[in-house]
Amino acid sequence: MGCSTLYHLAELGVTDTLLIEQDSLASGSTSRTQGVLRMHYSNRVTAQMAWESLAVYRDFERRVGSPSGYVQTGYILAVPAGYGAALRRNIAMQTALGIDTAEVDADALSDLAPSVRTRDGELYAFEPLSGYADAHLVTSGYARRAGELGATVRVGARADGVVVKGRRVVGVRVDGEIVPTGAAVVAAGPWSGPLLTGLGVDIGLSTIRHQVLAVTRDRDLVHPAIGDVVGDFSGRMDAPGLSLVALGEERDAAGPDNYNRGVDQSYIEAGLRAIAERVAGMEGAGYVRGWSGLFTVTEDWHPVIDRVEGIDGLYCAVGFSGHGFKMAPAIGRAMAEIIVEGGQTIDVSRLRLGRFAEGDLLGSSYPLRVLA
Repeated sequence: MGCSTLYHLAELGVTDTLLIEQDSLASGSTSRTQGVLRMHYSNRVTAQMAWESLAVYRDFERRVGSPSGYVQTGYILAVPAGYGAALRRNIAMQTALGIDTAEVDADALSDLAPSVRTRDGELYAFEPLSGYADAHLVTSGYARRAGELGATVRVGARADGVVVKGRRVVGVRVDGEIVPTGAAVVAAGPWSGPLLTGLGVDIGLSTIRHQVLAVTRDRDLVHPAIGDVVGDFSGRMDAPGLSLVALGEERDAAGPDNYNRGVDQSYIEAGLRAIAERVAGMEGAGYVRGWSGLFTVTEDWHPVIDRVEGIDGLYCAVGFSGHGFKMAPAIGRAMAEIIVEGGQTIDVSRLRLGRFAEGDLLGSSYPLRVLA
């Protein structure tokens, strides 16, 4: 989020900028994303941001000057019959935005994705342009291009806090020293909560451990990216002979500096079972490796992209709740436009900070809030 914002600020002519990264670029939650790109959301703003971001990922090398690692596999969402009305309502909203998506029946799905098993009573949405991309390539690509345009990236330096005087940002404390600035963007993933609460801004962020498995797949077996409400998992192909699997919503509070970065044996067993039940030919899949990262979650599992009222010059792009990478290009653009006070390419007012105090929360049409 920081590198996308840095790049988009530079595109808008703002290059007197500094990004602070305490480790290496993409070393936090970004490094542990599953990287799925899909547009099926229950709210217009997130669906639109995911769609606009997909266009960027597909054309990243021309726009930014380096590849994104985008691979088109298609995306299938499978829901039980009881969620048919929700599925169709979401598809109607998405197609009105120009998103390439449609409901397909079991026969059509079998033609589109022969390896995917169907079950009686299920309904399906299919997105032909969806797939996945490489978060490391995207992050480094944005940082490199922002640097070429005049921005500065400092790695191995920790932002300890934002300095405020008279309700105005005057600096950022970096490794004990103050870097003067009149504007600061908090986009620190799971470290965002402490940075904001130190200023008296409590969004109610929490961090949840999220596990991902890499499992074996026959090199000749092809399957789309999958969001499976019935089987409670998501999956996608990865390198030749591998697929990535993540189970549904988790509630294991952790981090951000000290948590189990491995995976649980019970999770491995459940993940292998889930993908084998949905994808024919995965019955003999084996566990290769796995990792855990952190979702930084808001009360309604949707992000905050806004200026912070009451503190001039303070902005935040936080709480992505497992959705961030899919929308990162649009998020960086929106944040940059808020800062320069230009016209909004996408109206992100629905993701304002004040919605929590107002009780105007976003929801999901499905029981998995991470699906949103």
